[in-house]
Amino acid sequence: MSTTAQGAEQELSTDVVVVGAGLAGLWAALSAAQAGVNVMLLTAGSMQAGSSYWAQGGIAAALDDEDSPELHAADTLAAGRLACRRSAVEVLCQEIPESVGQLERLGVRFDRHPDGRLALAREGGHRGRRVAHAGGSATGQELVEALSSHVAGHPRIHVLEHTMVQSLWVHDGRCVGVAARLKRDDCLRVKARATIVATGGAAALWQRTTNPRGATGTGWLLAYAAGAALADLEFVQFHPTALVGQDGSDGFLLTEALRGEGALLLGRGGERFVDELAPRDEVALAIAGELRDHPHAAVVLDLRDVPLQGFPNIAAALAHEGLDPRHDPVPVAPAAHYAMGGIVTDLHARTSVPGLYAVGECACTGLHGANRLASNSLAECLVFGRRAGMAAVCEPAAPASSAAPIRAPWPTLTDATRERLWRHAGVQRDADGLGRLLNDPYPLARLIAASALARCETRGAHQRRDYPDTSPALDFRHFVVAQDSPLRIEAWD
Repeated sequence: MSTTAQGAEQELSTDVVVVGAGLAGLWAALSAAQAGVNVMLLTAGSMQAGSSYWAQGGIAAALDDEDSPELHAADTLAAGRLACRRSAVEVLCQEIPESVGQLERLGVRFDRHPDGRLALAREGGHRGRRVAHAGGSATGQELVEALSSHVAGHPRIHVLEHTMVQSLWVHDGRCVGVAARLKRDDCLRVKARATIVATGGAAALWQRTTNPRGATGTGWLLAYAAGAALADLEFVQFHPTALVGQDGSDGFLLTEALRGEGALLLGRGGERFVDELAPRDEVALAIAGELRDHPHAAVVLDLRDVPLQGFPNIAAALAHEGLDPRHDPVPVAPAAHYAMGGIVTDLHARTSVPGLYAVGECACTGLHGANRLASNSLAECLVFGRRAGMAAVCEPAAPASSAAPIRAPWPTLTDATRERLWRHAGVQRDADGLGRLLNDPYPLARLIAASALARCETRGAHQRRDYPDTSPALDFRHFVVAQDSPLRIEAWD
């Protein structure tokens, strides 16, 4: 160990280092450890501070006798608006039922009917009941708590909380670990044969969001600086029903499962104006249009016929706002919710940089296309988290000697950038506004704007006022950005 002006500096080594303690990171770490290697899991906060913990949606899987992976795949492809990577869709839909079984064997208790059958919910874009929940609308909390316990108790996994990864350690074009800073300001280098980035999404780059404040694309920045490619950054899903409330509650997610149980969306005059269970891009656009056309009115969610005992955290949040959903209409509006794009990976979570993997919302397998099907995100964490963990153990050992990692200055995200992204790259965007973002000081704002400008069409979550039609020439095409190269268009598979 050496000492620097900032504090002590040390170097550790392991087989696999995982960055992030959401569902994807936890599952990847467990998968690798169960395969017999040593794992170090680093998280910037606590084990239960990420987006996965707050996820209200469940796990979409063909678990009903009348369902099938093929039908699940068909709904995923339809929601993705001809932009999904078919092979990624097939992998997810075929493998996720077994993942649910694995979770149950680890002690996760999914909601069931009195007769023992899984209580499957229906959400937008699904042709029937396909979504498994645990603890009603607290599925993320149930999963993260269960897996955190297994990770913390595993003899091959070492967890470091409050550890901020500042850069990926690249040597001769290969990722050989990470450089991080501990809470007490000590510097840490972790060398590993494989590095798995599982840092979550980027929806908190937007001013109005359902995400925790820290979901600002950290993994994207780390991977991009290390030379990895990013793709589909223009596809950011806006959840239709985020609470309009005071600062502490504004943007609180009102899960799609509420609409699956009969909640109605009402506009001016108390009239329905959209199919509540249409895919999210359609519902979000309809609500945004209603609010634009009637700026002095509100869009409300009518929950009078919904049994809220199955959604205790939502009932508590509404009570905190002084709302009684048995009588009071609940005001809602879209908010940035989920990034379909991210770090480009193959079907085993490998990025374009050898030794570097990415899983969960920070990754882009092409699974979600232009519009994520409800509750496919936790499923993605499980399927591709396991694949990442299994592939990572096969990487060659890191070199015994390598140059110390380069710590580039970390960019500062301001509220002004978040406001500009909301205004110019929100539910609808056009060339004029996107062009202004090209000069934003925050690098991800510029990359998002460049991708959105290049896609001269409307598709799924990418709604261009100046290009309202979908271009068949861009079906199944992905817009890829990387350092020191122009934006390129790729056809995957």
